[in-house]
Amino acid sequence: MKISRKDNDALNALLTIDIDRKDFSEKVDVVLSDYRKQANIPGFRKGHVPMGLIKKQYETAVTAEEVNKLLQENLEKYLKEEKIDILGNPLPVMKEVLDWTAETLSFDFELGLSPAFEVDLSGKKKITHYQITADDKMINEQLTHYQKQHGKLIPRENPKDDFEINAVLKNEAAEIEVTATFDLTQITGKRNLEELKKATVGSKLSFAFKKLFKEDATAARLLGVAEDKLKEIEGDIAIEIKEINERELAELNQELFDKLFGPGTVKSEAEMKEKIKEGIEKQFQQQSEQKLLNDVTEYLIDNTSFDLPAEFLKKWMQNSGKEPLTAVQAEEEYERSEKGIRYQLIEGKLIMKHDLQIKFEELKDYAKEMITLQMAQYGQPAPPEEELDGIVARVMSNQEETRRISDQLMSNKLLDFFKANAPLKEKKVTFDAFVKEAYGKA
Repeated sequence: MKISRKDNDALNALLTIDIDRKDFSEKVDVVLSDYRKQANIPGFRKGHVPMGLIKKQYETAVTAEEVNKLLQENLEKYLKEEKIDILGNPLPVMKEVLDWTAETLSFDFELGLSPAFEVDLSGKKKITHYQITADDKMINEQLTHYQKQHGKLIPRENPKDDFEINAVLKNEAAEIEVTATFDLTQITGKRNLEELKKATVGSKLSFAFKKLFKEDATAARLLGVAEDKLKEIEGDIAIEIKEINERELAELNQELFDKLFGPGTVKSEAEMKEKIKEGIEKQFQQQSEQKLLNDVTEYLIDNTSFDLPAEFLKKWMQNSGKEPLTAVQAEEEYERSEKGIRYQLIEGKLIMKHDLQIKFEELKDYAKEMITLQMAQYGQPAPPEEELDGIVARVMSNQEETRRISDQLMSNKLLDFFKANAPLKEKKVTFDAFVKEAYGKA
């Protein structure tokens, strides 16, 4: 067997594999001999069918199968030994006629070569790393939420703006019947509000659904449907009031502080607000870091220049899926995928150059950390080390789950790397300012 390579240019090569008959003839003979032993052909006893007849029926198919095995095995071995980085998979060059009886069989494969490039993170253009801060409004709203959550419910005769109305909401046409809690601040329409303010426990009211709730998100949450399904709800919503309560806010005292944050952790309203601030900003951190990853990705794609074997990749996309694509579909798929391909190459280069590969022990420790955090969220203590190892082993026996955890860990490693090496500038903003500045939404 002989393998030769011809480079058409820096990104495209042709691999030719010449296979001599002696490379596969012995294996073909063994398979045909087994076929002969098992063949049931009318007119011949089992195991006594003439070899000539067996060859006439099966030799070409068996030869093709054995040659294909040789091609796959040696192609992969050659690429690995020669350290050839390719994109996609080798594409066989189809021939009109192949003589399976020839002494030498020749096969050609097109290769799309991975481009050579360097990643430069020393650019002058800075990437904004947003630090989202909690403003006084958010902190005070969360403070009030805690006070309500731990306050007392006092039954009232009629609803007022912030009283909680617990009611059964029903729309027969949409087959909706739910028990939900709302207040007058979520209702729109002068007539609707007037009727509700006169209502008492046991009142049965009916309102036009389209003009009842101020926000679709509120309506969807109360009715337990997706927002895009709201438009399908026709007619009236029947409301039967079960309870009307005023929620008396819990006092800001040591008893509340200890309930929320543990004994002695917080000792004043000012300290509580600081804790709330820390909690809100920790929640915002994930959004800030996702934005940073997105922006660094765009920065690297825009500032790392290299060519791709575009025509090869289009041809590969055309033939690599479950269903073949047309040339137009492959062109569209390439346009959708090009940025992703570029970033995968850049990311791979950074991982190799800076030794960011995930080691098994790292993955195991990260899985332990995730499991421990999840258990803590449900108020469960961390299990003993031996038990935790068993849980991790079960989790990592699931390939899909292992891939998900690996992706998460790699994302964290890259984020830490970018924080340390990318040209960043920190900017403190409120959440509303972040949304407006980062995504152009008011």
